[in-house]
Amino acid sequence: MTQLIMRPRPGKIKLGLKASQAPAQLMDRLQYRPEVFEFFTSATDFEPEAFQTLKTAVQFVKTTVTEQIVIHHPMSYQGVHLDQLLDPHREAAAYQFLQTSTAQLLALATELDVKVLVHGGYGSDSGRLIDEYESLQVARDVVFERLDNLVRQASGHVVIENGVTASFMYGDPQLDERIIQHHYPLVCDLSHVFIALHGDMELTMLALKRLAPLIQHYHLVDSMGTRHDSLPLGQGLIDWQRVLPVLNPHATMIYEVPDETDATCANMLSSYHYLRALELRSIEGGQAND
Repeated sequence: MTQLIMRPRPGKIKLGLKASQAPAQLMDRLQYRPEVFEFFTSATDFEPEAFQTLKTAVQFVKTTVTEQIVIHHPMSYQGVHLDQLLDPHREAAAYQFLQTSTAQLLALATELDVKVLVHGGYGSDSGRLIDEYESLQVARDVVFERLDNLVRQASGHVVIENGVTASFMYGDPQLDERIIQHHYPLVCDLSHVFIALHGDMELTMLALKRLAPLIQHYHLVDSMGTRHDSLPLGQGLIDWQRVLPVLNPHATMIYEVPDETDATCANMLSSYHYLRALELRSIEGGQAND
């Protein structure tokens, strides 16, 4: 089979795309030869035959296109978000699936030397879950205990994404400091930071700078700052000109911007070209000043 692995493009901005294991989606994304690829998974991917198909797809992408691969843990099970605050006594089935599916993905990631992305928290569901605990502090203690265990088990193969909930968000100075103390390998969803901070760009910049050394992977997506609107870059209120210099240059990235149908990735590509153009102008401006 012809190798399609590309040489890295100059600069920190990389082409990163996302798809499920469905062959049509994979071929659509892989024709653009992304430098980073993220697999979206759902609960059905953990049925035995489907999980073997997922493994085959990961191997194919790794050997033919890019070795920089992230597998996104399922977001929900039977309508329940798979939050770290799930209680085995209240949501037994979802909690059990959270544990078993995470173990399966970590075993796969270790075998194939790729990363698994898990969420530290989500959104509206997390608010309900937090209320089931004695206090926000107790809820956060539960999240951190579970994430500590996960990081130990993963041996370098897990990254943790922020939500828009007080249990695990970026931008709360006290929570950020605790994350730093635990030295978690982080995923930063830019829209989640912005939404959790109610569209405050100044606070967003402080969080990005504070946590940059720990960030290993970015979800780049724009937002108006009030809800999960998943806008292409340049169509929301995030100031990407300010964001660009503070991105960790060693991190991978994808553009988590869906099209109307999962069959195509036009919004991901346009978002990449938008940010890449900003970077090139910045580079050219810097050279002109030399």
